Amino acid sequence: MRLFLSLRGAPKATRQSPSLQSQDDRRLLRCARNDAVMAMLALIALLCLAAVAHAVRPDEMLADPKLEARARDIGKELRCLVCRNQSIDDSDADLAHDLRVLVRQRLTAGDTNQQVIAYIVSRYGDYVLLKPPFELATWLLWGGPGLILLIGLWGIGRYMRRQSGLTGPPPLTAEEQRRLAAMLEQKAEPSGTKT
Repeated sequence: MRLFLSLRGAPKATRQSPSLQSQDDRRLLRCARNDAVMAMLALIALLCLAAVAHAVRPDEMLADPKLEARARDIGKELRCLVCRNQSIDDSDADLAHDLRVLVRQRLTAGDTNQQVIAYIVSRYGDYVLLKPPFELATWLLWGGPGLILLIGLWGIGRYMRRQSGLTGPPPLTAEEQRRLAAMLEQKAEPSGTKT
């Protein structure tokens, strides 16, 4: 409120000393800066939370909303072979467009969702699925992260065992202890008081 009044040029109720006025001005500036930062953060949050735009073109869409919803569900499960990590529903690539049209053609022909997916997989292989099935050929894909984690834990354990097995430097011999005591004594003695 104070910032709003100061921006409108409203007179202050009491007369303050110049040092206090500068403190008030600094406080107002700090508040304005904080407001600007908060506005920028709010804008960034809104941009981050914006819905993902789908690449489905209006000419591809089916007239029947139920079939279109099924086509969208299937499109979310299929990978764009050009973009690699996007579904065909999110990709603008021409191949993704062709796959979306093919999915809609199969649905209008009367295929079930599983039949459409099986047809696409028969043409392009399991790679076209965003979530490939767990099979003998894909065991490394599914088990790879766990295997890497186990290897990492084994390496850390081995390193820790090696570090715990290391001992410090060997203890000083009697001769070394005597020489060390003599050096410390010599250093502690003031330079002008030799007898």
